[in-house]
Amino acid sequence: MITVHHLNNSRSQRVLWMLEELSVPYEIKRYERDPETMMAPASLRKVHPLGKSPVITDDDLTIAESGAIIEYLANTYGRESLLPEPGTQAWLDCSYWLHYAEGSLMPPLVMRLVFEKIRTSPMPFFVRPVARGIASKTSQTFINPQIDNHMDFVEAHLADREWFLGDRLSAADIQMSFPLEASVARGLVDGRRPHIVDYVRRIHARPAYQRALEKGGEYAYA
Repeated sequence: MITVHHLNNSRSQRVLWMLEELSVPYEIKRYERDPETMMAPASLRKVHPLGKSPVITDDDLTIAESGAIIEYLANTYGRESLLPEPGTQAWLDCSYWLHYAEGSLMPPLVMRLVFEKIRTSPMPFFVRPVARGIASKTSQTFINPQIDNHMDFVEAHLADREWFLGDRLSAADIQMSFPLEASVARGLVDGRRPHIVDYVRRIHARPAYQRALEKGGEYAYA
């Protein structure tokens, strides 16, 4: 039996969605973020030394990292449904998006959150103007242009495709869902990029996604 070590408001929600798409039985072990720091609880370190989520256990296996989990589930339980034929262009494309989501797209999104936190957090009055000025300048000149570049790239890719590999849902869509959901929810994607907005709506309309949301609980694209 697969156990998903599920942290509220986290990337592990997409693992639940994938399992629902695959109709694979699983159980959820829940963990809650610290309300002050929003960090995962120390109890997750008992599952994996880094104390991060998502993590799954499948019998004697413990697997961490979203991409590794999605690849494992696809290869083990969904080769017929969520992975293209190995060696094909579609297979290479799927591999690209699986790595792109966390390797290229998420870093500037996380940086934006960090610098926004710096800009808005309480601090001594004598350092406030300097800290906030640096945070604002870094966002304006580096982080935001990077995000715009990525969103334009994804928008162009989805302009003539229903899903990332064409007309069929794949493991690539599971992996790409979190950064795009978060970008829409945080106002980084609006009417200027309608294909991303429509793509996220298609995800949310899927019955398997809705079942996963009911089972996973609170999910605010943290």
